[in-house]
Amino acid sequence: MKKIIRVAALGGAVALTLAACGSAPEETEETAGTGDAAASDFKACIVSDAGGFDDKSFNQLSYEGTKKAADELGAEFAEVQSDSSADFPGNLQSLVSESCNTIVSVGFALSADTVESATSNPDISYVLVDDAADNDFDGTKDAENIKPLLYDTAQAAFLAGYLAAGYSEAGKVGTFGGQPYPTVTIFMDGFKQGVEHYNAEKGTNVQVVGYQGGDQGSFTGGFEANDSAKEVAAGIIDQGVDVLLPVGGPIYQSAMDAIADSGREIALIGVDADFFETDPSTQDLVLTSILKKMDVSTYEAVLASAEEGFDYEAYVGTLENEGVGLAPLHNFEDKVDPALMEEVDALRQAIIDGEVTVTSYLSE
Repeated sequence: MKKIIRVAALGGAVALTLAACGSAPEETEETAGTGDAAASDFKACIVSDAGGFDDKSFNQLSYEGTKKAADELGAEFAEVQSDSSADFPGNLQSLVSESCNTIVSVGFALSADTVESATSNPDISYVLVDDAADNDFDGTKDAENIKPLLYDTAQAAFLAGYLAAGYSEAGKVGTFGGQPYPTVTIFMDGFKQGVEHYNAEKGTNVQVVGYQGGDQGSFTGGFEANDSAKEVAAGIIDQGVDVLLPVGGPIYQSAMDAIADSGREIALIGVDADFFETDPSTQDLVLTSILKKMDVSTYEAVLASAEEGFDYEAYVGTLENEGVGLAPLHNFEDKVDPALMEEVDALRQAIIDGEVTVTSYLSE
């Protein structure tokens, strides 16, 4: 199987208008809903990447959005979970065999296999989360029946970086990732830019530990919560950071273990979902989360895919269209200077208005 290690750049935000058909796995579930007669013949399906649907992150959010759309349409629904990349081709084929109208593939790692499946099944609509379906990197989709859902999370991470820099008393904040894929480093790039912006505005020198840019930084080599991830987190913590951003699904759990072992007060920043809501065990640690609203975009995509004239243009989530954002401070609200949050809110608007530029592979 071809392993994807990059994603093609798409310039600018594209309006979210979606459509598709779907269905599929080893288990199927028919739900009664409010859909019309046509919708009753529709089947929406989803395949996870190796993280599984209970990852408290992008697989879970995509699942929730797809399931909500199927329920609302009164459509059949099928799901299939991948344990490793070796499962991707067979899982996609199982959904094709289930007569799915729309298949949601979750994660850039599924891109190559999704393109192959879509090419072989032009009558099925595919929604690909977190990849442009451009495996040749020439700016052209490899299959026209794929709707890419992309997220310029650098914009929201910029805000998180600024917040972290202002919150930090140590003058050091850290970040590490699973692997140096663009969908991982986009968070780290934005975070680093936000810290640098804070330093430029305040005349400070808050350091970012664990990431220098591109593939230069601390990476665990995968997206599992394991000893390797804990060691990477501990190595960054040992350098004196008091805010930590792990990027890569469950690896945040290893970061929490490393924080506990350190005996120090270190704030955690979540990614994709609001960790405070999806994982209550984080509530005493999580400063905020960088939101990637895959539940909303997959929901809207699957709803649209049940209609004629489904638009396969790529969707790019931004601060302006609320496809990305920051979660509330929750338990940290009393610990953060209100003036700092006012600056973060003003910075959000400045990014939307184009007064502050955040660069990423989606904006270049």
